[in-house]
Amino acid sequence: MDRLRPRHRKSFTGFTKTEIEKMEKMLEVSRETVLDKEFCQYVARAFGRYSDRAGKPVVKWTEVHNWFHNAKQESAKASKNVLELAGASLPVKSSVKPTEEKNQDLSELEFEARSSKDGAWYDVDMFVAHRELITGETEVRVRFVGYGAEEDEWINIKKGVRERSVPLEHSECHKVEVGDPVLCFQEKDDQARHYDAHVLEIQRRMHDIRGCRCIFLVRYNHDESEERVRLKRLCGRPTYNN
Repeated sequence: MDRLRPRHRKSFTGFTKTEIEKMEKMLEVSRETVLDKEFCQYVARAFGRYSDRAGKPVVKWTEVHNWFHNAKQESAKASKNVLELAGASLPVKSSVKPTEEKNQDLSELEFEARSSKDGAWYDVDMFVAHRELITGETEVRVRFVGYGAEEDEWINIKKGVRERSVPLEHSECHKVEVGDPVLCFQEKDDQARHYDAHVLEIQRRMHDIRGCRCIFLVRYNHDESEERVRLKRLCGRPTYNN
């Protein structure tokens, strides 16, 4: 008589696309609680009810926990990589020439990244991952503020990531000079986005109760168009980018 074979649970072979998308959303919204045991148990039970999980091995809460742990570790590595490169090549200096320069902790820096889709700059919410190219350059996978995982992009860290540009206050208009690089909010019929520009001319005017009334003529770098704008549409841009 043949010996009975022991019955084994099917080994876990990975999450489905739907499950990964759900966990990415959870990581974005509930970043501080995703490693809690009860939270992971809830997620594992929910996945068991998904139609595309039918016929596949049951997900254990420990597997959910491991995914979240690895995702947070990868994000931390990417952020550390950016900060190390920032410390090596990004001087904490603004083109608006502040009256007092202060030492700034690199861990407190905020970043912006240039989208390859439209060439505009967007605030970075988090660095999801990073990778080394065969050319020796580094790319980071960026999650933009206000956008989900489906809009993440791989961006060259040297060419498309920098310290976040800062909106200028009314009292800072005198710091802007002709030739300064700025980040300008360009408004058109079909779009409104932040693009790199530089100042061509400044019409200094007396301020009133509404604040700065000066007019700045800027030329956008991406399309060479020119526009006269108020200070409220300008951000002081770091000087280490061309």
